Amino acid sequence: MVKWEQLSKEQQSEVERQLEVIRRGVVEIVPEDDLKQKIANAVATGTPLKIKLGLDPSAPDIHVGHTVVLHKLRQFQELGHQVQLLIGDFTGRIGDPTGKSETRKQLTEEDVKRNADTYQKQIYKILDPEQTQLYYNSEWLAPLNFADVVNLAAKVTVARMMERDDFTKRYTTGLPISIHEFFYPLMQGYDSVALESDVELGGTDQKFNLLMGRTLQKEYGKPAQVTITTPLIEGLDGVNKMSKSLGNYIGIDEEPNQIYGKSMSIPDELMFKYYELATDLSNEQLTALKAGLEDGSVHPRDAKMRLAATFVRMYHGEEAANAAENHFITVFQQRTLPDDIEEVTVSPEELDNGQIRIVKLLTVLGLQPTSSEARRSVQQGAVRINEEKLTDIQAEVTLQDGDVLQVGKRKFVKIKLG
Repeated sequence: MVKWEQLSKEQQSEVERQLEVIRRGVVEIVPEDDLKQKIANAVATGTPLKIKLGLDPSAPDIHVGHTVVLHKLRQFQELGHQVQLLIGDFTGRIGDPTGKSETRKQLTEEDVKRNADTYQKQIYKILDPEQTQLYYNSEWLAPLNFADVVNLAAKVTVARMMERDDFTKRYTTGLPISIHEFFYPLMQGYDSVALESDVELGGTDQKFNLLMGRTLQKEYGKPAQVTITTPLIEGLDGVNKMSKSLGNYIGIDEEPNQIYGKSMSIPDELMFKYYELATDLSNEQLTALKAGLEDGSVHPRDAKMRLAATFVRMYHGEEAANAAENHFITVFQQRTLPDDIEEVTVSPEELDNGQIRIVKLLTVLGLQPTSSEARRSVQQGAVRINEEKLTDIQAEVTLQDGDVLQVGKRKFVKIKLG
């Protein structure tokens, strides 16, 4: 272990630089002194640190909220360190109980494999594959025999497990906790033992599981990892954590115009947080942007358009970002229709004397998945035909070739009668 005074001035400066980058946008580093020492050793020896992120492949569609920790991993890579990307194919069959009020449904091996494949395709939009080592924890967890599992379980007390808020709440309210759920944090911690990780990252809701890695590494006679927690980012509603189930998300695999349009609805007060946590802008660029917003030289609308374009560029490229920005300006700022409206066919069988109820039309064309959501769109004034707003859910519309149907701010279709 290298001592601080043994480092040259240049090496000390490099350690401090790396710490500054790593501190950006994180909630907690436990303990930071250990991280400084690990970086100093890496700088002195030229040996990269091993930075672990475990993924539970139960929901493979990645949104901007998920990318907060991925961008932190990318920063580590740019500092010369190696990422250990762990697909929890074995733990995924149990399901992480974190934040859950009931036992999670166990995934099948086929579910896990399919979701893991989807994860990889999206993750490498952010991470450098050359500096990423991919692991599946079934490699070391599946071969454990019962004696091994008992030995692992003996290293942590029930009282320690009950320190987790979700377990405590379920126990005190009489909700069931299955014994196998206690094994999730044990297995996640054992992953760090197997990989000999130097640092593990995760959201603030993962703190208990991350610290379990430190505990078990010590129990197995290995150096304890540093844990870094990243914040959970609010979604487009500005209140709840970004979540696909709440509909307040920006998916990184969505179409460029969707990403751009959704980004423009980010609340102003959260805009800089999105910049800091979920983009690849440098610290210097962020400092300049913040100063511009504070002194008024940068208009919030322009900053949000830059944010929207940045997201599209990151996940679809520069050309797509420019096209999405032009589309937004054309459709929403100049109030003209886009040039590339999709043409959809309405068959005669769907019409009654040439007419169709607006609610039925929205579901027939797939613009809304259910009649209830179609009715809600109409009632909220989100539906227009040829720029005319419809608010009556009982409305019957007479269709003609070339009619333009609009739902919300981003969905347009041109009607063709079959």
